[in-house]
Amino acid sequence: MMNEKSYAQMTEHELREEIGKLKEKARKAEQLGIVNEFAVYERKVIMASAYLVDPESIIPGEMYRIEGAPGEFFKVDYLKGRFAWGYRLGGEQHEEALPISMLSPMKVGK
Repeated sequence: MMNEKSYAQMTEHELREEIGKLKEKARKAEQLGIVNEFAVYERKVIMASAYLVDPESIIPGEMYRIEGAPGEFFKVDYLKGRFAWGYRLGGEQHEEALPISMLSPMKVGK
C-alpha cells in the first residue's frame, strides 16, 4: 500500500470517503461470515469517525450515552487525543477509554 495517510492527516472529505470504503468492506465481510474481519472494519469506522468529532464538544465531568450500547452511560474524566477516559455507570468502575465518536450527549433523544 502506498503512503497511506493517517486519519489525523485526512481532510473531512477524505475521512468520509474512507468511512464509506470501510463500511463497504465490513458489509462484504459480514455477508461472507468473516466475523473477525467484520469487527476490524467496524472498529476502523469508529476510529475514523472520531476525527470528524470536535473534541471540544466532549466535556469532562459530563455523562454521555454510548453508541451501540443501549442503556449504558459513560462519565468522562478527561480527553487524550481522540479518546475520552472515564467510567461506565453501574459497572465495576474501572477506568477505560472510548473513541469520542462512540459518545452522544445525554440531552439528545432517549
